Amino acid sequence: MVLKYPEIPLHNNASELGARAQARERDVSLQNKTDEGTKAHDSLLTIMQTAKKLAVNSYHYICDRVGKRFLLPSLAQLIREKSLNCKSDGG
Repeated sequence: MVLKYPEIPLHNNASELGARAQARERDVSLQNKTDEGTKAHDSLLTIMQTAKKLAVNSYHYICDRVGKRFLLPSLAQLIREKSLNCKSDGG
């Protein structure tokens, strides 16, 4: 299948790898002091992991959003575009 459809990943545990990165980061940072801190930390890590999967520089993306420039497309928009491209390619 991979030779016929090279865009198909060799494994299907990308979500598991993302969750593992969050758990590893949480262990290394010795937890947060508040629930809000945990949520903020997890949100930032989710943005960084999603940007990485979409080949977007997470630092530039976060600076674009915090600076309210909105020059870069949103991650949601990139996900939709990628999904549409996969469907049009037959995947």
